[in-house]
Amino acid sequence: MSVIRLLVLGAVRQHGRAHGYQIRNDLEFWGAHEWSTAKPGSIYHALKQLAKEGLLLAHDTAPSTAGGPPRTEYEMTPAGDKVYLDLLREAVRAHDQKTDLLTTGVGFIVDLRRDEAIALLEERIVKLQEWRREVLEHWSPTTPPEEWGHIGEIMRLWIHNADSGVEWTRGLIRRLQEGAYVMADEGERSVEVLADWADLPDVDDPPGPDRGTMGR
Repeated sequence: MSVIRLLVLGAVRQHGRAHGYQIRNDLEFWGAHEWSTAKPGSIYHALKQLAKEGLLLAHDTAPSTAGGPPRTEYEMTPAGDKVYLDLLREAVRAHDQKTDLLTTGVGFIVDLRRDEAIALLEERIVKLQEWRREVLEHWSPTTPPEEWGHIGEIMRLWIHNADSGVEWTRGLIRRLQEGAYVMADEGERSVEVLADWADLPDVDDPPGPDRGTMGR
């Protein structure tokens, strides 16, 4: 699964309709450029590719008040919404995904109904426990550890990761059961993470080195 697709679709969905510059800055505000593959070039490429696939609808708008060229704003199509939710469910459910994908799934988990999120997390626990049993039964040393040398540490790492994953997942389930967070169909949530971008120039193309850095 491509984490950039989930990130971009989720960011567009939160706003309802947004231009590429805003999506890029949202993802940077979340630190996604540090913990995922969401770099400026890949974000703009993903927006165009998702529009080409019919998952986003591209709208050309009027030039910015600062004198820049027309912007392209994107909004989710019904097909895009389905793909997004499918990607999100798998990111929450899976036990063997990369950290950036799990991070993204947790970041957007409030887009799921509370009962569904809990059920997906419970599936994750089952998969982690199955993986732990497999490691113990088929991968762990049956001879004294010294005969395995440092390779035995790999199995210890896998067991530790499975145990810590189960512990964290159970904690999140408990918090959701206790009513933490505003989940889907439970009311309005604020999506504003940055300032109003109405007067930003040239929002369709990645800023070059001469344009400086973006404020938050």
